[in-house]
Amino acid sequence: MNRERPTLNTDATGGVAPPGTSRRSAMLVLLGALVLIVASFATLDLKWADFLAPDATAKMTEFLGGFFPPEASPGFLAKLGVASLETLAMSALGTLIAVVISLALALPASLAPGTARASVIRGATRLLLNALRSIPELVWAALWVIAAGLGPFPGTLALAAHTVGVLGRLFADTLENLPPAPARALRENGVPATAAFLYATLPQALPQLMSYSLYRWENNIRAASILGVVGAGGLGQMLYFHLSLFQMREAASVVLAMLAIVALVDTLSFFARRQLTD
Repeated sequence: MNRERPTLNTDATGGVAPPGTSRRSAMLVLLGALVLIVASFATLDLKWADFLAPDATAKMTEFLGGFFPPEASPGFLAKLGVASLETLAMSALGTLIAVVISLALALPASLAPGTARASVIRGATRLLLNALRSIPELVWAALWVIAAGLGPFPGTLALAAHTVGVLGRLFADTLENLPPAPARALRENGVPATAAFLYATLPQALPQLMSYSLYRWENNIRAASILGVVGAGGLGQMLYFHLSLFQMREAASVVLAMLAIVALVDTLSFFARRQLTD
């Protein structure tokens, strides 16, 4: 599954590249990025004068003023609590499903292309992962709403589908970059491939895999909060409903609930990652 990688930079002919080759390549990449940034400012119609005009500022201030004070009636807060738990559950379950499927797909995606069969399997799996993550969560949610109806279920499936594409690629790169010596030593001593993976490869990769998974959970919290635009349940559906009716105080309470959930998950993920890396 993994290949030995040379520790020295090599040129196109396989020899040792000059020490400055990597530095020059990095400078060329940086220069290309700067050219793209300058071209972006030159080609986009950025109307900074209109954005900073007094009339626009006054309208924005008036619009934001409608959000205060946030709605805090007991009945509304009870509905907000249920929607918050729904959003949290959608993100957690969608991430868990994605982690399981991603790990299964990462194995063929990290195969060393030593044979034609391995190259085909590797390429097909990575193409699938590219397709899954190329489709935004909102598009996935719209597709699943058509298939499964309104509610948190299509939202969970949408998060899982997109996250599989992201985590699958990250997991595959992690497995591919691990030192192959421990697993190879077990295989040469007659240990089956599955046991070698579980006892040699997986323990090395587990901290990095967990870190990626926790980070994607944080992202899925944010994504789950906007999937309600297509009727996928949770806080996003409440936000879309109240904004559509111009009920700004209720919308402000929903936004505050989103911020609280994101802050909570960010804190939990931070401490969990610290435990993994200590």
